[in-house]
This record gives sequence, C-alpha cells and structure tokens, in this order.
Amino acid sequence: MPFSTERAGRFARVLLLGAGVAALAACGGGNDERLRADLAASQVTSIGVNSYLWRASLETLSFMPLTQADSAGGVIVTDWYANPNSPEERMKLSVTILDQDLRADALRVAASRQVLRDGTWIEAPVQAATVQQLEDIILTKARDLRRSAIG
Repeated sequence: MPFSTERAGRFARVLLLGAGVAALAACGGGNDERLRADLAASQVTSIGVNSYLWRASLETLSFMPLTQADSAGGVIVTDWYANPNSPEERMKLSVTILDQDLRADALRVAASRQVLRDGTWIEAPVQAATVQQLEDIILTKARDLRRSAIG
C-alpha cells in the first residue's frame, strides 16, 4: 500500500499529539508536594479574599459577637465585648483582609477600647502590642490551616 500524502498528514498529526501528551505528562513530574500546594493555593480565593486568613480571623474572634462578616469584601466587625474577668473594660475589633494571598501585609486589625467610669463608657487607648498580637495569632492560625490543607 503506497504512503499517500493524506496518510502522511494523519501520521504527522498522531506523532504531534503523542509528543504533546508526553510533554504534558512530564510536566507533572510526580511531584505530589507541588501538586498539593497548587491545589491548596487554588482554594484560597473562592470567597473573594484569602480563605485561610478569613477562616483564621473568624476562629480567632469566635468568642466575640459579630456585627458584620463580609467574605467578598474581607471585612469582619465585632460588637463590643467585655471579658467577664474585667467587666469595666470592653473592646471592639475590625479585621480587614486586603488581598487574596496569604501574606502578613494582607491583614489589618483595628481595635477600639472603652473603660467604664461612673456608669459611662469612655474611649481609652489600645496598646499597639494588643493589635500586633491579634494579627500574629490570625496569621499563625492561617498558616497552620494552609499547612494542614497541603497535607
């Protein structure tokens, strides 16, 4: 049977397709760790902001009543919370997630504090270390969530 131009073209297409499949298979490289990391990374933006930061923020603030939780905008606002051990002091927090990546600069925590004086709540300063500690707790929890998602 003679080798026609049509058969040659078909043969060339099959070779090209085979080479393409082989190249794609080689891309996987059997690197399960990278594959799991890519899978975990693809899950972080399904709600509009980094889901690890979002979940970590909600878990960290779970003891406080929430007034707003907008996953699309990345904003969590709590209502006033008074620790039962010191009822003459209360705090209100606002957490903003600014990015889809799990990074320290993608998180901003703001706090308001009031103290009770003669039956009236009066604004009081919040120590910068308090806000920094909250950010650190949320970031650590978010990293732990990501690690557990990877494997």
